[in-house]
Amino acid sequence: MLNGFSAEILARVQFAFTVSFHIIFPAFSIGLASYLAVLNGLWLKTRDETYLTLFEYWKKIFAVAFGMGVVSGIVMSYQFGTNWSVFSDKAGPVVGPLMAYEVLSAFFLEAGFLGIMLFGRERVGEKLHMFATAMVAFGTLMSATWILSVNSWMQTPAGYSIAENGQFVPEDWWAIIFNPSFPYRLFHMVLAAYLTTALVVGAVGALHLLRNRTDREARRMFSMAMWMAVIVTPIQIFAGHEHGLNTLEHQPVKIMAMEGHYESHPEGWTPLYLFGIPNDAQQRLDYAVGIPGLGNLIFEHPLDYPTKGLDTVPDEDQPPVFIVFWSFRVMVGLGFLMLGLGAWSAWARWRGTLFEAKWLHRASLAMGPSGFVAVLAGWITTEVGRQPYTVYGLLRTADSLAPIDAPAVATSLIAFIIVYFAVFGAGTFYLLRMMNKRPATPRLGLRDGPIRTAGVTPAPQVDPDFIPGE
Repeated sequence: MLNGFSAEILARVQFAFTVSFHIIFPAFSIGLASYLAVLNGLWLKTRDETYLTLFEYWKKIFAVAFGMGVVSGIVMSYQFGTNWSVFSDKAGPVVGPLMAYEVLSAFFLEAGFLGIMLFGRERVGEKLHMFATAMVAFGTLMSATWILSVNSWMQTPAGYSIAENGQFVPEDWWAIIFNPSFPYRLFHMVLAAYLTTALVVGAVGALHLLRNRTDREARRMFSMAMWMAVIVTPIQIFAGHEHGLNTLEHQPVKIMAMEGHYESHPEGWTPLYLFGIPNDAQQRLDYAVGIPGLGNLIFEHPLDYPTKGLDTVPDEDQPPVFIVFWSFRVMVGLGFLMLGLGAWSAWARWRGTLFEAKWLHRASLAMGPSGFVAVLAGWITTEVGRQPYTVYGLLRTADSLAPIDAPAVATSLIAFIIVYFAVFGAGTFYLLRMMNKRPATPRLGLRDGPIRTAGVTPAPQVDPDFIPGE
């Protein structure tokens, strides 16, 4: 113990700290890679220089974010050997191959085509450059697929047997990869990445619109981002609801913690608690504000359907309810704010004031980081709600720890905090500086001078405030 903190608690904090820094970069790069593919495709189709300008602008931001994501992810893999070697030994036959597949099939794909996407337009031709851009986007999605398959298997293990030495032995790789929670988790996370990127793009567009409402590139990126918010947010809310039903089936204790249901309701009319202060010591929700019966309806049960609470679960098998309860509400609350932002933008678009509505632009700017916060809140809900297990119901976190001492973990944790805030703080500051500058018309080659569109008749000049499709 180190001032009341055990090696297990410190190791969990260390992994949570490093993965929290890491997850925000892939969440951004997954969506941004697809956005770049769309921009490049629209440029090739329409030859509208606005799309090319935005592509060149955002690809530089993507390169920095991608690099920080790679660096922050490498550190986590080492912790499996230093702090969680027992977990690696027992779950390695299942988890190890899946993570290797992610590197071989996804990361190599991203890294292999990244250079072509960033520097190869004039060297390989537009068609191959478009293919490379699409492969980078596809690679980011594949990377998310494998990592979420690993995480989902830890949440809802399937397709395994347990050997005499306690190792999880693969029996059915199809069942392992496509375990019960995987499709829901993948769909939910990919949509979250797209929304996160859309909100950042929308915030940058709003920033430049506040400075100059006739800025063509700002108008285009803001319009595209708001379309994404309008379309994707309702789908994401529905996907989250379906994911919740799947969690209720396979991890009911997590749902009890998310909903703050310490008590069972044998006669139904389960309330949906909007707010409250979880009290683990007394096993109750203090100052609860709830709507009777709505808990049943949310989970598609009749009003008189009986539900179980944490009073049916031993204390040692319960997750930290306070953290799970509030992280879930942060995620859901931000989701509805995103829905409101999308509806506001749709109203402004319908009225023809999308680029003049300064309060909408200010709101979009304020909502810029909300996707990252929602992703972190969702990850906390998922991972803390799984406790006290690393492999749900089968391998406890306390039994997954390496034989390490608390001072050693504390020392490395302090080092991580110092280095991460210095390195990634500087990287984030640089990204913000890049976003603060407005997109400028790119020069595709120093020797060739400004942009040229060979073989294409220049379009007639039009009103600079008119943007097709907006």
